[in-house]
This record gives sequence, structure tokens and C-alpha cells, in this order.
Amino acid sequence: MEPHHVMLAGALQTGADIFAAVRAVADWAVVNSWWLVLVAAAALTGWEALQKRLSAEALSRRTYLELVPSAGFDPSPEQIWRQGMQLIRAAGSGPWWTPRRARALRLRLRADGTRPLTYRIEAPASAHALLTQNPYGARVQAKPVPPVADKRREHTVRAVLTLHGKPGSRLRDVPLDPDPLQPLIDAVADLSDSLGDLAEVCLDLSPASRWHLAVHRFHTIQQARNQARREAQREARWMSQDSTDSLHVSLGRLLDPAQWRGTRRGQMLMSPQPRRLERDVVLGKLAHTPGLVRVQILLRCASDTADRAEQRLARIRAAMDVYAGASRLASQGWSLGPARIGPDRWPWRDRFDKRWSSGLVRPAQGGWAHIEELAGLLKPPTRMAQVPLMESDMPTFERGKDLVPQGWYRGSDGRERLLATHEDDTLFEVQSGKAGWGKTMRAEVQAVASAHNGRGLAFVDPHGDSFADVDRYLAHEAIMERIALFDLTVRESSDLLGCWNLLDMTCGQPPHEVTGAVVEAFATALGWDDVSAPRALTILTKAAEALVTVNAAAVAAGLPEQQATLFQIRSLLTDPEFRHLVVTALNEEGRRWWTASFPDLPKDALPIVLNPLERLGANPVIRAFLGCPVSGYDIRRAMDEGQVLWICPPGTGPTDRLLISLIVRDFLRAGLSRRDLPENKRRPFRFYLDELISLDAGASTVLAEITEQLRKFGCRLHGMTQLLNRLTPTTRAALLQNASCLSTTAGSVEAITQITNQWPDTVTPQDVAGLDRWWHYASFTVAGKRIGPLRVRGPELAEVFGFLARPTKTDALRRAARANAGALPLAERTTIALAQEQNVRAFLTKKRSNSTTPADTKDQYR
Repeated sequence: MEPHHVMLAGALQTGADIFAAVRAVADWAVVNSWWLVLVAAAALTGWEALQKRLSAEALSRRTYLELVPSAGFDPSPEQIWRQGMQLIRAAGSGPWWTPRRARALRLRLRADGTRPLTYRIEAPASAHALLTQNPYGARVQAKPVPPVADKRREHTVRAVLTLHGKPGSRLRDVPLDPDPLQPLIDAVADLSDSLGDLAEVCLDLSPASRWHLAVHRFHTIQQARNQARREAQREARWMSQDSTDSLHVSLGRLLDPAQWRGTRRGQMLMSPQPRRLERDVVLGKLAHTPGLVRVQILLRCASDTADRAEQRLARIRAAMDVYAGASRLASQGWSLGPARIGPDRWPWRDRFDKRWSSGLVRPAQGGWAHIEELAGLLKPPTRMAQVPLMESDMPTFERGKDLVPQGWYRGSDGRERLLATHEDDTLFEVQSGKAGWGKTMRAEVQAVASAHNGRGLAFVDPHGDSFADVDRYLAHEAIMERIALFDLTVRESSDLLGCWNLLDMTCGQPPHEVTGAVVEAFATALGWDDVSAPRALTILTKAAEALVTVNAAAVAAGLPEQQATLFQIRSLLTDPEFRHLVVTALNEEGRRWWTASFPDLPKDALPIVLNPLERLGANPVIRAFLGCPVSGYDIRRAMDEGQVLWICPPGTGPTDRLLISLIVRDFLRAGLSRRDLPENKRRPFRFYLDELISLDAGASTVLAEITEQLRKFGCRLHGMTQLLNRLTPTTRAALLQNASCLSTTAGSVEAITQITNQWPDTVTPQDVAGLDRWWHYASFTVAGKRIGPLRVRGPELAEVFGFLARPTKTDALRRAARANAGALPLAERTTIALAQEQNVRAFLTKKRSNSTTPADTKDQYR
């Protein structure tokens, strides 16, 4: 045979041998198919068991972080993108042997009635360091937390949300303002912890697998091509039908003889071709790999009350409709009449619970999303979100709980509760707004609450009406023992009046502190300083210093009723005989100024000091109040003993403002003097100042000094004013800087702006201006955290303390208040004040007779 024939025969033989071998293998496989099936099943079962074991091991190594945003948290789209990419990288971390299904990260949004909406990240433990450095910076704090441990609840419902829509279609682009989480926050706002309510949304993210993504893209393109072919075929059928059966063609044939002869040869219809597909258009979001993830969204609601869990789940599903666009988030399952087939029913319930507890990701087909679509879920609530106030955020007022009532707040559940702040958190408060719209009433409610809490306070009311409002609620034995009323609005000679000697030394105060307090009070009220009135400051200082020395001697001699008062300063400066008696009682250093400098003073130097004293003395009530030797009013003793003082100045005129200045300055002095007590012995004491404008006009910077210096000494300040911008800039700045509570009622936009500027991007002046009477916008401090501004209704005494009212005991309360103040009839007080100079002269004369003074120096005192 020829060589090529030999080669051909060999090839044919080889082919026959291969065919025979394949046929033999096929015959063997057919005969032993059950063995092959068994081996394959065993291999798949073993592989699946290994995958489950490795997945369980990987998912047991998790880290848990809670993201806590600040009040001003406002992320940019770029920050959210970076956060999303960081989450994808964290989801893909873990040991090399981690199965794909276990390479996942969970975002858990949870509400249980104690907090509005918590935001947690549950990720592989190896991603802990990566996640603690979040792109949101200092405005979001990542706190390590333990795994969620829930108690069992009677009723639980479940749901799975999947992406419904064409492959590659996107969810709606939800803007960041308002916060995309707002519908979800609203859906869980009225959860009740007492009813066992719980709502959770878990968003599981898994990095896109290249192979799975390639297969999904291929199927998507194939579906688009098939759709294009079907559309081309359908169009061809329509064209063919139009060319043969359409009405106008039939009529044309009847009217045109040429048509009777049929169609001309060569005339043909071209079949339409499938439209050309653009890859990026067909794939949509699947075209670009960066930022693409597989998504699994699980919902679970629970409650101890029937139907509440189902209602909550329905509201959460409705809240997720905000993302509905070309694609949407829809619940998995279907309904058959009243029955619902889905994750909440057997046999799918166990699969859901397994995914819920483990974190396994088995998203439904098409569960692909881009992180830009999920931007609203990749961050905690922002400052744009209106987060409801929870019971855990701010307590409800209860008597005896050491709380300060603030206002009635209506929650998302429609229930109204009286908000309160802790006594120790409520340091300084500022109220502003229209006259008669509830500022004073709110302060009275707070004062009554503090009194019943056993706290000390002083309420300064220039109008004198507030005590008549509160007396029935304070008429209790425990408060009668420590309440004192200093009412300077009395008119009749039989009306009872207390007294206050600013130079009183019976309590053992350091003489220089008493002198300094008097001088600073006058200087502050009258605008004196070292530039404008240096001589007046010196004269008043030396006069007060001399009389304080006399009073210290009188107290040491057991004669406190012979102490000098402010009104003896006039005699000291103008009466040579009285001045000689006083100076004789001083030591050598004290006499030096009176002998060396005072005689050289011009006569016109004294009126600047004498004029304000003359104005005080011209008012018989003020003369009686300030002109008696032994004080019934002692603010330092009231602080240390927790007394309740009610002070009613006679008015708001220039002389009245001078008196108020003395009272406010004395409060500052007494507060600073508490430095001699250990910190734990300084009982908190509240100072309520109504009509702050009139007080600030007299007290000047003293109110600012109180807020800046007295916190550490246990002193608190509550100020009320109609127009914050009428306060001095120093006082206004200090109050706003240190205010732990800030509130306003309706008013003019210009006046309200002073308050709303402290709440940027939350409440506008127009919002406040539209408030009804008794309503406030207010911000508070609770456990070191600012709450609000909130819209609250001002509390009223009757609705808060109606059960404490004792109208039949108000007379007893007033008697006790006046007795504790050492009050005497106005006529008797006036008699004592007018005779006090003679008492001082008698004491000094007796003291002089027991000592000797050089005769040649007597004329130098004149």
C-alpha cells in the first residue's frame, strides 16, 4: 500500500479506538450511574458542610461599633461615598478561608423605645481598626459595643426587602435634605419600652464577586438582546399587516385603477433589524464595578402587645418607599387572600432566623445595588433629621425625684408629658419673650418644685405678685420652717417688714469682705470706677470701713443692736462730733486717713457719696428696711440652711434699682464667701430674678459675674426678661454663654433673633413669632448633652401642683414667712431706724470713756 493509504488507515483505526473507549466509558457510566450520583452528592454535601463550618467560624469573629453623631453632623456626598467604599473593604476582610457568603458587613438600625434610632456596624473583627477611623471625622464617634442581646417578646414578625425592577435599573436618588432616614425615624418614633416594642432594620452588604458579576452581566445582556429581537419581530409583523390589511390600502385599491393590476414587480418590504444595544445603557449600574455590592435587607419587629408588631412592620415598609424609582424595595413573598406567604411563615421562617442571627448573605436574584443608591442608609441620622425626644433623653417630672419641671411636650405617640431637667444639670437659665406669656409662671413652677425638693432659693420679684401665686402650694409644714418673706411693697404702718443691715457683723464675716461688698454694690449701680469717680470710691470705702470696725466692736461687746447702718455714713461725713466718736474707736492705721487726708477734701467731694444715700433714706420703707441694726435678711445663712426667700422690692425706679443692685451684689458676695466650705458641703441655691432688664440696669456686670464665678460654689441663676437685647452686652454674653436652659415665647422677630441665633439651622425667628400664648421653644442640658430646641407648653401651678394646694393654710404660711424674716410693723421699724444714730453715739461715747484720745488731735477730725 502506498504510504498515504497506510497513514489514513492508522488514523481511522485510532479514531475507532477512541470511539470504542468513549463508548465503553459511557456504557460503564450508564451501568454504574447510581454510584456516580452518590459520589457527587457526597462531595457536594461535604463541600456544603465545610462551607457552613467555615462560615460559622468566620461570622463568630465579629466587631461591633455604634456610630454616635453630633448635633451638627451634616455629611457631604463625598464623605458618604468614602464611607461606603470603606464598608465594602471592611466586608471583604477576614481570614483567607472565609467563604464568599460570610464575607459580609451588617448595618443595624434599631429602636426599642428607649432611644430613637441607633446605628450599629457589625463587621469582621479584622476590620475594627479600619472602621474606627470613619470618614465623617470628629462629628461621628465610633464606640465599641457588645452584641445585641434581646429579651424574648410575645409577638414577632419578619420581612425581607428585595430590589424589584429591570436589571441595572437604579433606586431613586434621595436627597440628603431632609434626611433620608426621616421616614424610618418617624415610623419608629412612638415605640414604647413598657410594651416591649422593638424594630430593627438590617442592611447586609457583600462585595461583588467578579464571577457572579460577570454571569449576571451576561444574562442581562442576553435578556436585552432577546428583548430587542422580539421587538423587531413584532414590528415586522405590524409592518406586514399594515401593508396588506390596512384600511387606507384597501380603499386605495378600490379608487385607483392601477391598484387593480396588483403591485408592481420589485416592490418589497424590508424587515426591521433588532436595535443596536449600548453596553453601558443595558447594564446600567452593573457596568461599573467600583461601589457595587450585593444587598440583603432584613426587617424584624416585635412587641409584647398583639398587632403592634404587624403595624410597625407595615409602617417601616412604607418608610422604605422613599427609595422607589426605576427600581424599588419590595417585600419578598406573596399573599393569598388573608394569608401571607413569606419569610414570616414556615418553612421560610427558620431560614430568615438563621440569616438574622448569623449574618449570612443570600440575597435574592438581582440584589445588586450601588452605594450611591444606598447613601441614605450608609450614615447615622444627620442634623437635618427631626429625632423624637425619648424618655431616656429627658426625664418626666415627678415630685421627690430632684427634678426641675420645664414644660409640657407632646411625643410622637400623642402623649403629653412634663419634661424636667436634673437639679444638678440646671445651672443657669434665661427666658425671653412677651409680657404675660408665661415666663414668670414657668419660673414659679420651678421654684415651687425646688422648695418641695428641699432646695434653697431666693425669688426676686419687683412686682410683688408672685408670692400670692405660690403661697397655697408652699403652705406645708416642712417649707414653713424655712421660708422667709421680705416684702418691701408694704404701705400701712401696721404692715410687717423685715430688715437688712449691710454693715451687720453678727455673723462674723471678715470686715474687708463686708466693706468691699458695700462699695462694689454702690460703684456698680452708680457707674463709679477709678477713672470716673476715684474720690467717691475712696470716701465710701473709708466710711464703710470705719463703721464696720465700730460694728465689730459692738458685736464683740455683746451689743449688736447698737451697730451702725448705711445711713450713719451721712453723719460720719457731715457731723464732726459723730465723726470724732467713730474715728476715736479706730486703731492708729484706721485713723490715719481721717486725720491726714479727709480734712483736705473739698466740700463738693461729698455729695457724690451722700446723694444716693439721701435717695434711699427718702423712701420710708427702704429707710426702715436698711436702717435697723440686726439683719433678718442673711443670704449666706439662707444658702447654707436651704431657706426659701421671697424678696419683693418696692418698684423699678432709680432708687429701687439701687436697692436691687445691693441685693444682687450681696448674692455674689455670699456665693464667693462659700469658698470656706468643702465642695460637698455647698448646698445648691437658686436665685430667680424676674424683670431682668430693671435688675441689670442697676446691677450692671454683677449678673455676668454670677454666671461666671458662682457655679463651683453651688449657686444657680434663673433670669427672665422681655427683651434680651436690652440687657448690657456683658450680661447678655455671659448669660448666653453659660445658659444650660434657654427659652423664648413669641415676640418680635428682632428680639427673638437673639435667642434663635443660638439654635442655628433648627428654629427660625418666624417659627417662634408664630407661637401661641403659653408656648415656648426651649433647649436644655441633660447629663451634659444639649436637648432641643423643643416646642413645649409652659406649665401652670394648678395643673402641676394642684394636689399640693393648701389654700386654708396660706395665712399660716405668711405668718411663718414674716416671723422667719424677723418682721416687725413698719412703724416700729421706722422708729428703730430713726433712733439708730443715737444708739451708735451712746455706744461710742461709752467706749470712748473707757479709752483716752490725745486732745491735740481732736480738731483734726473736724
